[in-house]
Amino acid sequence: MSTPDTPRRATIADVARAAGVATSTASVVFSGKAKVAPATRERVLAAAAELGYAGPDPRAASLRRGRSGIVAVVLEGHLRAAFLDPVTTAMMDGLTDGLAELSAGILLMRDEPGASGGASLTNAPVDAVVLIGCSGRTRASLDIVRGRGLPVVVIEGDAGEGVPRITLDNTEAAAAVARHVQELGHRDVALVTLPLDSARRRAPVTQERIATATVDVTIDRLSGMRSVFPDARAISASGSLIDEGLIVGRMLLSDPQTRPTAILAQSDLLAVGVIRAAEELGLRVPEDLSVAGFDGIAVDGLGGPVLTTSVQPAVEKGRAAGEQIARMLRGQEGVTQHLTCRFRLGTTTAPPSR
Repeated sequence: MSTPDTPRRATIADVARAAGVATSTASVVFSGKAKVAPATRERVLAAAAELGYAGPDPRAASLRRGRSGIVAVVLEGHLRAAFLDPVTTAMMDGLTDGLAELSAGILLMRDEPGASGGASLTNAPVDAVVLIGCSGRTRASLDIVRGRGLPVVVIEGDAGEGVPRITLDNTEAAAAVARHVQELGHRDVALVTLPLDSARRRAPVTQERIATATVDVTIDRLSGMRSVFPDARAISASGSLIDEGLIVGRMLLSDPQTRPTAILAQSDLLAVGVIRAAEELGLRVPEDLSVAGFDGIAVDGLGGPVLTTSVQPAVEKGRAAGEQIARMLRGQEGVTQHLTCRFRLGTTTAPPSR
């Protein structure tokens, strides 16, 4: 309801009346679904400009289509922690690009399908869902989404038959970094992994823990690293954070008798934390310790060194997911896309000093 302070929004009927044409004719000018005489078109547009009419209300169009105009993005763990990771923010940039043609809004949600209070995947008014990974609680989210019949795309996770995925060559890319370190002459190598499951426990990686692991990215990168260094010690971090890399780095480097000559981390943030742990102990990188990461992000606080890493196409992952969601909302079948990483040689790896 309008007031003197908030004038009524002009409608297509107002424009038609001002232009002296039928409402259906004015509507066609804005929809572009049929041809209109140039003179009529100009008259309608001039009337629209005079009345401040910018076009049909997108909310009304969404209601006519039976859609909300919202795509849910389900992230594992706390949203605040997720957005401390530059890889996540880059993926979200790409996702926004991929959804551009839909003019869709994005609703960020945690992987808590049974959450009480507020919107959950059970009742959120969304048109489609993007799952970041597909592990543990996220699989329960997938069951709810499929039960609702919503289009869904999974980024880096196996959601089973019929669900399009955006995959990355995590195993091959991690193996390439490990081979580089092996070719430098390193044999005593340790690994810092991402979380193995939703418990996100910081602890040594054992065969028992691997057998129950649910995070595909961690499992795949570990498989690639251990294809080159099968006996390498490994500790799982509780997240992709510099502080976690610092803590795990201290665990691996504090004893000179068991100290490795190289450490491979499953993310660049973890690798930077390891470098800081080495610096605390007076170790030089790469003279005393080689360190490599994974992601290829711009990391604050590294200073002069350039991290040896595997550069992943984070923006492209998000964009590909958005494009598949757009395809499915147009009634087309979604398809799985596989992307690849690129090895980048930096200054944080060198032959071992001993």
